[in-house]
Amino acid sequence: MGQQRDSHTATLLRDGCVLVAGGESQGSSQGGLASAELYDPATGTWTQTGSLAQARAQHTATLLPDGRVLVAGGEAPGGAALATADPATGTWSPTGSMSQARNAYAAAQLTDGRVLAVGGSDGTNALATAELYDPATGTWSMTGSLRQARDFHTATLLTSGRVLVAGGNEGTDLFVSEVYDPTTGSWSQVGSLEQMREQHTATLLSDGMVLIAGGIGRGILSYTELFH
Repeated sequence: MGQQRDSHTATLLRDGCVLVAGGESQGSSQGGLASAELYDPATGTWTQTGSLAQARAQHTATLLPDGRVLVAGGEAPGGAALATADPATGTWSPTGSMSQARNAYAAAQLTDGRVLAVGGSDGTNALATAELYDPATGTWSMTGSLRQARDFHTATLLTSGRVLVAGGNEGTDLFVSEVYDPTTGSWSQVGSLEQMREQHTATLLSDGMVLIAGGIGRGILSYTELFH
């Protein structure tokens, strides 16, 4: 890449390129990057693209149905949580602000194209709140809150159209998992993880199960488990 970075996002675009945006740079005192770049798999090369309007790290990036990319939330230089969001079409433009400033949260795109942003941190405390972004109007609206506040968790769209939120942290690493029903805007508790964890990954498999892998719990984990 043209810029060293961590805590960034990488989004597969419709043309097969990958958009990498924001993050943090080693040795940087600012705490966040505004730069963005594109990877072209046909040539194996990176090129710079337009910078974010707001430097940020620990945000999310979601490919919208119209091909734009929604970048929302995160942590700004100096450690303040952000409530801004930017969609992109090669250049960046502002869209409606989140109802709740949050970083280290999780996002999942629903089957109707809306984006669910859930949990995270306001810079001090873990959050239970959740909200929805409507790409048709560019606005955010609150929806039902999690039963358990958390940050550094995952959110995975299931084949049923519901969203699984697993693990995370609120003072201690969590076992508890919940499922969001977009038809009612409510959460219900489901089977807990066998291993408490945060900063893990969750991947929907072709058979509808979700693979939970790695993360931090009792140390850095190699342990994996399946949700079904």
